[in-house]
Amino acid sequence: MTSTSEDLFDFIASSLKEFIEKEGNASELSLDRRRELGFTFSFPVKQMSVSSGILLKWTKGFSIVDMVGIDVPACMQEALTRKGLDVRVAALANDTVGTLALGHYNDSDTVASVIIGTGTNACYLERVDAIIKCQGLLTASGYMVVNMEWGNFWSSHLPRTSYDIDLDSESPNPNDQGFEKMISGMYLGDIVRRVILRMLLESDMFGPISSKLSIPFMLRTPMMAAMHEDDSPDLREVARILKDILEIPDVPLKLRKVVVKVCDVVTRRAARLAAAGIVGILKKIGRDGSGGITGGRRSEMKMKRTVVAIEGGLYSSYTLFREYLHEALNDILGEDIAKHVTLKVTEDGSGVGAALLAASHSSYDVDTV
Repeated sequence: MTSTSEDLFDFIASSLKEFIEKEGNASELSLDRRRELGFTFSFPVKQMSVSSGILLKWTKGFSIVDMVGIDVPACMQEALTRKGLDVRVAALANDTVGTLALGHYNDSDTVASVIIGTGTNACYLERVDAIIKCQGLLTASGYMVVNMEWGNFWSSHLPRTSYDIDLDSESPNPNDQGFEKMISGMYLGDIVRRVILRMLLESDMFGPISSKLSIPFMLRTPMMAAMHEDDSPDLREVARILKDILEIPDVPLKLRKVVVKVCDVVTRRAARLAAAGIVGILKKIGRDGSGGITGGRRSEMKMKRTVVAIEGGLYSSYTLFREYLHEALNDILGEDIAKHVTLKVTEDGSGVGAALLAASHSSYDVDTV
């Protein structure tokens, strides 16, 4: 993660070589046919073509300095050659684009995809003539996939609190990924930890303050979700997590209820922001019932069935988060429009979606399945 680009891509190519050797003769490829690879690389990239893109910056703890500004698939291709693999990088994607590809393959009404897991991002299908960046650039379909990198969206209208400001300033990437820090699984547990810590500092409700409570990311989001969804009458799961993880013993029931309420507020805010982001996409492409007229009157035109592919554990595994997101879609769009919008859980867009993209850009004739 912090070495050289050669080390990183040699590692990936070695892993791929082991996988191909395990596959053995089970593959139906003829011997003279070169394998084609879909490469999911989930970092900000300036995409130059379907199979080339220049790294703009690292995120998620990676920091290989010699790679910024370099063509990523070219590095991958060189490593494959060094390892003696007859494999061509046919498509460069990220997990969001892979999820859209897989969603669209399974259901052609899919117009966008959203990842809501450890991080968050979205992409959607846009008319080429509506993309200012690439005027004059034509595609056969007249459409192009736009990777939004929406985790880095910021606006003064977002409901930011002192907890968000502190989390951001103490993070490895301050002033970056502002939207993501209010929504994704990487951060929600830590926002709750910060609120509990403030409550303890400003009152003697819980007794002496545990040192564990001052450690960033000590409360992971799955633990926060377990407290939020504790339906036992005495909230014993809340008591167990506060005791085992944060070392706060013997918390009375009244205060356990306060902790559940904090989890609820943080989760509901995150889900509603994610829903607002989804509606923003639908509004941009005229699928919010307005017919594409921003701020215009809801038209009488027939609303098309619209599918958004969603991947990520926060949405698929966290029931209350999912319910709050659906509730917000109904609130913003109105039930008459919202009933035409389907959120569909999609699994392994990074793998299957990238393989589909490689197949659709194959230099061989692909069976039209």
